[in-house]
Amino acid sequence: MDYKIIADNAAKTEQSGRPTPESLAAARRLGVLSLVTPVSYGGRSADPATLARELAAVARHCPSTAWVAGTTAAAKLMARSLPPGEARAEFFADPDAICCGSGSPGGTLTHGPGGPVVSGRWPSISGCEDAEWAALAVADGDGVSVVSLPTSALTVERTWDVAGMRGTGSHTLVADAVPVPEHRIGNFAPLVPEQQRSFVLCVTAPVVGAARGALDVVTAMFASGHRPHLTPYQRMSESPAARQWYAEATRLVGRAERTMLGVAEAELPAENAGQWLTAELADAAQDCRDALELMLDVHGSSSFAAANPLQRYWRDVAVGSRHRVLSPYLAIEFYGQALTAGERP
Repeated sequence: MDYKIIADNAAKTEQSGRPTPESLAAARRLGVLSLVTPVSYGGRSADPATLARELAAVARHCPSTAWVAGTTAAAKLMARSLPPGEARAEFFADPDAICCGSGSPGGTLTHGPGGPVVSGRWPSISGCEDAEWAALAVADGDGVSVVSLPTSALTVERTWDVAGMRGTGSHTLVADAVPVPEHRIGNFAPLVPEQQRSFVLCVTAPVVGAARGALDVVTAMFASGHRPHLTPYQRMSESPAARQWYAEATRLVGRAERTMLGVAEAELPAENAGQWLTAELADAAQDCRDALELMLDVHGSSSFAAANPLQRYWRDVAVGSRHRVLSPYLAIEFYGQALTAGERP
């Protein structure tokens, strides 16, 4: 029932530029907003495979809603850099709270006589209009710190106007000399491989789930009485080429799912784990893009009707799969540098 609610609101989510209240309530009931909240704060502390499966399941019905849930999980992973105690208790007070964040130091932390203040801009912050807390990287002297701030203390500039993932509300967060209590300042620590795996899965799973959702649309088309226009065929399944394209798209989506879950469940290699898992998941994202192109070929120009969800899945996969952590050329470049003991810039 909750998946149906999310699917029924997918078009409205895109039109609104953010998940509908009904979709967010359904996501809360499904438990995807508390996937990485620590058990000690009432959350699930889900393993990577569970994280991947459940985000993909939501994305099958609405990629934007899944993306916001994935961003929430990523922000909560980042919040573990906060000092134990009061800051984490605040951040995780509601285990199902929507959170957002950025690991790029878009702001500066200044220590003055009145206490620390933050100023800066963080673009592309998914879910920021619905989030309660933000975990943000900031330049702090010669280093980088993480601060937690209630989003009510920040300004949202509505800058997100992109072809896909339009319902993620990935706008710009702005801080103008916002005071930060000392207990909400933590040391920014690079992600260890286990954390990096979960972070990249937060990005990959919505893309893979979206590809599966698109395949659902094409499968339904094959099961219907739809026929290839201007051909002697009475049904799509009578066309050998249509069957081939459908089979290849199905194979690519299945391979993307297997790759994602294989990475989620794998024992990470002792060396170059971060570069390896990123390269593998970039392959999964590429498979999703390739599968969508085949689906559009088979479905034809009607795919691009505004009422057809296939075009939304296509746009969401096209944008989500090009998130910087899934960049295929950089993933291979950095993996090659690691394998040859080269230094990553």
